[in-house]
Amino acid sequence: MGGKKASERIEGPQRGEAMMSYQNAALDLSTGSQPEPKSPERTESVTVERDYGTGLLENQLSVDDFVKIQRAFESPDPRETICMSREEFMHKMTETVGWGPAEEYGELFDKVDVAREGFINWDKLTSFILLSLYEKDARTKATVVPQWKDLEFLPGKHKDTIQKIIFLKSSGHYLTISKEGLLGIWGENLKLQETLPITSDATKLKHLWVTCLVSLENVNKIAVAFTSKEICFYDLLSKEFPCQYKLQGLKGTPICMDYWCDPLDANESILSFGDITGKVQAIVFTAALISLFERPATACDDKEATMTINWAELLSGCHRCCHILGHKLHRGDWVRQVTYNASLDAIISSTTSNTNTVVLAWREKSKKHLKITSFDIAQGVHAFDYHSRLNLIATAGINNKVCLWNPYVVSKPVGVLWGHSASVIAVQFFAERKQLFSFSRDKVLRLWDTQHQLSIQRIACSFPKSQDFRCLFHFDEAHGRLFISFNNQLALLAMESEANNRVRSHQKPVTCILYNSLLKQVISSDAGSTVSFWMIDTGQKIKQFTGCHGNAEISTMALDANETRLLTGSTDGTVKVWDFNGYCHHTLNVGKDGAVDISQILVLKKTILITGWERAITVFRPQNFNRFFIQPEEWKGGIQHQDDILCAAFLPPQTLATGSYDGEIVLWNNSTENAHYVLHPDYQRLLKSKSDSEPQDLLSAEKSPSSHHMADQATLAAYTLEIDTEGNNAVMRLCFLEARKTNATSGRANLVSCGGSGYVRFWNTFKKQLLAEFLAHRGARSIIMSIDKLNRYLTTGDLDGCLKIWNIEDYCLNSSENKVTQPPMLIRSFQPHEDRITSLEVCERGGHLLIVSSSADCSICVTGICNAPIWIFGQAKHWHIDNCLSPPKRDTNLMESETQEESMRAKPLFSKEESYLDPTEYSLLNKKNKDHSTYNVKPSEDINLDIKDEERDVYKKKTPKLYYDETIQKSATCCFEGAFRSLSIRGLKELPEVKKPSFLLDLEKYFREEPEEEHPHIPELPLLSETLKAVFVEKNLFPKEILDHERKAKQLHQETSCEVKIKRNKKQL
Repeated sequence: MGGKKASERIEGPQRGEAMMSYQNAALDLSTGSQPEPKSPERTESVTVERDYGTGLLENQLSVDDFVKIQRAFESPDPRETICMSREEFMHKMTETVGWGPAEEYGELFDKVDVAREGFINWDKLTSFILLSLYEKDARTKATVVPQWKDLEFLPGKHKDTIQKIIFLKSSGHYLTISKEGLLGIWGENLKLQETLPITSDATKLKHLWVTCLVSLENVNKIAVAFTSKEICFYDLLSKEFPCQYKLQGLKGTPICMDYWCDPLDANESILSFGDITGKVQAIVFTAALISLFERPATACDDKEATMTINWAELLSGCHRCCHILGHKLHRGDWVRQVTYNASLDAIISSTTSNTNTVVLAWREKSKKHLKITSFDIAQGVHAFDYHSRLNLIATAGINNKVCLWNPYVVSKPVGVLWGHSASVIAVQFFAERKQLFSFSRDKVLRLWDTQHQLSIQRIACSFPKSQDFRCLFHFDEAHGRLFISFNNQLALLAMESEANNRVRSHQKPVTCILYNSLLKQVISSDAGSTVSFWMIDTGQKIKQFTGCHGNAEISTMALDANETRLLTGSTDGTVKVWDFNGYCHHTLNVGKDGAVDISQILVLKKTILITGWERAITVFRPQNFNRFFIQPEEWKGGIQHQDDILCAAFLPPQTLATGSYDGEIVLWNNSTENAHYVLHPDYQRLLKSKSDSEPQDLLSAEKSPSSHHMADQATLAAYTLEIDTEGNNAVMRLCFLEARKTNATSGRANLVSCGGSGYVRFWNTFKKQLLAEFLAHRGARSIIMSIDKLNRYLTTGDLDGCLKIWNIEDYCLNSSENKVTQPPMLIRSFQPHEDRITSLEVCERGGHLLIVSSSADCSICVTGICNAPIWIFGQAKHWHIDNCLSPPKRDTNLMESETQEESMRAKPLFSKEESYLDPTEYSLLNKKNKDHSTYNVKPSEDINLDIKDEERDVYKKKTPKLYYDETIQKSATCCFEGAFRSLSIRGLKELPEVKKPSFLLDLEKYFREEPEEEHPHIPELPLLSETLKAVFVEKNLFPKEILDHERKAKQLHQETSCEVKIKRNKKQL
């Protein structure tokens, strides 16, 4: 049987990368004592543990300290490994290192000893340190390197090359203009709102090109340059965008423009532009708010008419509100970019020429002519950018290099950034972070750290392949949006918002979590096909599998009956069976070589059921697992749902329930695989409205076990389409209440469903009745849930990251003709996540119930039932569940209401004898309904709805406080009645007398000590140094011809390297 190994990281990352991180981190570490940690932060009555790790002992140890620790673990015999217990480690480290309290070394020992073996060695210590530094380095990079969303192409109407993208700060709109003269107006949500043709009357449209666009924000105008040697000024305040000024008579076609206005005096502004003749010119406006140009006397009185200005008039000084500056230093080369910078008080321009590549021109006081300085760059540059605080000019070289220049040093650059394999066509500073973007012709985007002159991020853009294309690059730093155009297509690369430095458990959104009670571990998966394993007691990550399904998202997971195998379902259409060493034993071909959306894997004793993407159940039978690739088998019951099946649940010995998107819940006999009833919140009322003479509209398991009455089923399906077209009744989760021991005579609810519109429903599957229905999350379009094994607490989560915990111990214990709409007692309502909750687990550990939740915000949180703190897996400081969740003590001096609340918190949730289940029972199926082989894995919620939960605490707003206090008191006083209600107590039978075995009757015969036998003396072998006749030389193993050939090859390589160095030095000179 074949198998595959996942890329795995156990107890530590690769040592090379982590040691590099450690050397960098050790520079900032001192050998002082550990500072006092900050007090935890309290938000909305919820204690959130801060992510502080700089004060931890392992973060304060220097390189010299680790050398001392390594020596303490060294043994005189290289073949022997020294192990230390906790007390030995504490004592040895305080003596060896010489600083730090012994208690902190004890805490470090507990973190290293994950398996609780009672001893550690040097390998375990270094693995822990390397893993800690790897995670710390990852958190640091997340704050320095921006995280990007997927590249998105914006639908537009441009038919020719996009020439410019600008952002209007006043209105929050984006403007794009293409070569054919089409102006696109985009909203702040990047939706195309309107397109307008911008043309000139000089020539026909087919002979006219737009070359550039700038915004004159201080006067609410835009300036557009044309190949007709014109610059037209359009008014943004008018809906028709009329042309107010038309500047004609330019000597060359302007191909680049820039506009600057004085933030202190809006009348002062400069419009600079460069043309194809190498001229750089600037119009300096001195009264821009009044008028850009003076109206000539011969102009008509119509103020809306376009005013034509001749360039010669501006040069002659006829317009007193503006004057002209310019130079011709580029001497016939096309000016690729021009800008005016106020901090340098200079006009900067560039060309693709070797000489005068970048020119800085400024005007000294009392002088009319510009003073000029220039940079000569080999092969020229495509673009440049200036950072005023760093005082650096970055140039995009045609020679694949990005150079950093000091404006006052023209001889050579202060830095050269290597890394692009094609000519660089755009550069732009990320001013806030002092980083630099560069974009090359091979469509590779790089982000540089300008201080260390290193590439910290590389992004390859997936544009269509083409030999002839023009790219435009624009970074909107205020909104974190990077625009890249490819001819007439506009692409967006948006930065992911930083969630207030929130701790991330995964790099990608978490999709599913499981709890392994055997190993006391939480298992999590994400959209990047990574599976991580965490200790529930401390929150420490112990191992991680990457690339489990390539790059495909893992949508759900499940454990087998013995909790020794992990099943992962992915969007690539496969389910893989893993052991906990990262070895893949089987691959289930769920989608039949196609991509499908798997929402749940249900592992039973004889079958594995998979649902999510179609109306049928996909089944695999483990007894046929004799190959690596397994094909699905046929489900005997066929298709009974009218919409996609989203979830399933199993109740021993043979009841199976499946829920679909349209709100149907179909009950099956798992042994025969036949359906026998359909539940729906509206169908029940519809069936009751029919005549009593037809009570068997839906078939029973005994009479017609293969199919429904098709007429009635079609009627119900049609009714479904009428009342639910948006999934308002979608069943996202199903859970049987196994601990209630419901039978056909009792009226207790034994099935819970939740999903669409935020509702939770309680059903009795024996009487086929909906007993209760309440709104758990108001305004939420979809919710998920989880229930503890004793069926006392219900946990629900919504799309906003809100979590609610309900006490359902005494809820729906009796049947009633009227449906109950009053919700159960709400114990806790809080928001541990900032995005939708994707999975929930309720687990028991150390006599406490823990709620584990995962979210699309990349975090996994754990907390208790009552007002317990919230921890996040991946935070720097680890926790201790037993210390943090100790039952609170009563205080007789408190008020009566506080005493009642304290008694509720101190009430034991359940005893260890009750909560413990023998793992062997999970694999047994007997007649006493002890089949616990069902593992209901919760699917990820993929409905993206942005509707806020307007009312977080529904119960407390609707229910008087008197009823709330009475309910708490009842819950505290009736603890034993609710917890042990299902136990039957009777006298124990007397056991027959058992004969004692012989080894108890004759102890001396079996346990007496035998005298030690004398072993013959084995002579010691002589040392190797005593018997070695000559020094061993490794080269003696090889023939002389091979050694001579190797020596000549090395000599030739050295001679060739010297010649290359000499030629390179000559070229540089």
